Amino acid sequence: MKHKGQPQFKLHAVSRGYDRRGIRRGVALLPSLFTLANLFCGWACVVHAMRGEVATAAPFIGFAVVLDMLDGRIARMTGTTSDFGVQLDSLADLISFGMAPAVLAFQWGLIPLGRIGWAVGFVYLTAAALRLARFNIQGNADKRYFIGLPSPAAAGLVAATVFYFPDGLQAKPIAWLGMVMMIVPALLMVSTIRFQSFKTFDLGMRRGWRGLFLVAAFIALLVSYPHEVLIAMAYAYFASGFIGELMGRSRKAGDVERVDTHRAQDAG
Repeated sequence: MKHKGQPQFKLHAVSRGYDRRGIRRGVALLPSLFTLANLFCGWACVVHAMRGEVATAAPFIGFAVVLDMLDGRIARMTGTTSDFGVQLDSLADLISFGMAPAVLAFQWGLIPLGRIGWAVGFVYLTAAALRLARFNIQGNADKRYFIGLPSPAAAGLVAATVFYFPDGLQAKPIAWLGMVMMIVPALLMVSTIRFQSFKTFDLGMRRGWRGLFLVAAFIALLVSYPHEVLIAMAYAYFASGFIGELMGRSRKAGDVERVDTHRAQDAG
């Protein structure tokens, strides 16, 4: 029986729902935290480069590349992709893969060129901004390829070169090589040359031990020969676009030649 004045106790299952909402919020924030870490790496690169510490500044671009790869993958895996995350990622990429490599290259080898060095750095920064803007508005149906050199790959090329040659380009005649190192990736970023995308790349990790063995071998090489491995990776990916373009044109030429041959045979 219920008695008047006797306190009534009711249990409300609110704590578990609150925890779930808190977990969901935490999961949604996780990709943005990686993006902020990417942004911090770009800022750290700029600070160290302005101090003249180019050997310390260059690896931060490499860290930013890894973080940029992770934030997108985590967002897709957790189903937390959003327009806000896309815009934040683009702004962070402009700092880490546009401003940071431009400042790094200027301090490393463009200062002897004077105003031309300033202009070259600005051209590179502009190309990175245009590349990111085009990537945001264009829908790429073929996920296997990027249209134009991705800005992280271009920045990685600059960082790997500086990391391998930390002494820099002190004399004006040799500083023109630094200008070439900046102008060529800038042109490729706004080009229509296709570069391989690693979003669908599979090392066979799900099928057995071979993928793990390859990853372990890569880590061992990277730790043992970091300068050589990083510069080889950067320039190999850089050259892959030209190789793929030449192979694609040769295939098209072969297809046209076969079509013309068939037409000639039919006409005969």
